[in-house]
Amino acid sequence: MKKIFFLVAGIAFSFQSYYAQYNSCAAKSVVTESKRVKVLDEVTGDYSYEQQEVPVQQRDNFGNASGNQYDLAVDGAFEGQTIVVLHLYTGENFDFEAPKKALAEKGFSVYRYINNPPSPEELKKSLDKACQLWVISTTTQRLNDEHAKVIKEFFDSGRGVYIWGDNDPYHADADFLSKKLLGTTMSGYYTGSKNVTFKDFDTKGGMVKNHLITTGLEYVFEGITISQLHDPNQQLTPLIWSSDGNVVTGIYERDGKRLIIDGGFTRLYCNWNTAGTGRYVKNAAAWLVNYERFGDEVLGENIK
Repeated sequence: MKKIFFLVAGIAFSFQSYYAQYNSCAAKSVVTESKRVKVLDEVTGDYSYEQQEVPVQQRDNFGNASGNQYDLAVDGAFEGQTIVVLHLYTGENFDFEAPKKALAEKGFSVYRYINNPPSPEELKKSLDKACQLWVISTTTQRLNDEHAKVIKEFFDSGRGVYIWGDNDPYHADADFLSKKLLGTTMSGYYTGSKNVTFKDFDTKGGMVKNHLITTGLEYVFEGITISQLHDPNQQLTPLIWSSDGNVVTGIYERDGKRLIIDGGFTRLYCNWNTAGTGRYVKNAAAWLVNYERFGDEVLGENIK
């Protein structure tokens, strides 16, 4: 029987999720909600009501589902977990306050080293208390081989690493570190400044659909002037392609280890309020916690 569906009020969410720290929409880019639907049977002319899964109608100005319940992680899930940030580029009013505020929603605290890294010994002590490390590169290399050794040990232990570069020449330490870890580099000075949606055969730019990091994301800002990644050993899986078709963000997920390399750190402070940036940052941090390896030891008390 052919049926015609009418949406009516009445919303009920499914609360099944992968793990306690994840929202029920984990790994769903297009988030749905259960609504009561009025159904017309064209043969009998009778109406009945059914629950149907339909795309969430509460949207932000860029087309993404609106509300923290559509992020990957539950608010406060990682209370007590620390992200160490080597914030080596701080120009153009890049104060990291917007990412810090967003990360705090999920319980993360941020400990930053600004402009210059600490000694390798101090870095190791800080990383012993951290769930992940973010490195935001600048134009000159400020990390040395001893820093790289500490970071590699941290990475090999299963703790997350996010390496951020940007357009030439703002990827000196990004290249130094990513070459040490995976043999990758980045280069380029080209303008993005577009919001991209899902990557398919008909689009140059876009992102991977239904990854944990792209939970609740149908549109994401690619950055302003950005670099592309070079991965001769095919260590990375592309996550975001810029609008010209180059890979701007890649992820590594093998042997219980997780890492992200990104050629567009301008997303962290320029046009922060454009499509998806806050959610993307929160999702990336939640993914880098690597709960699937470490379990409840990384969860906030309110989640356990």
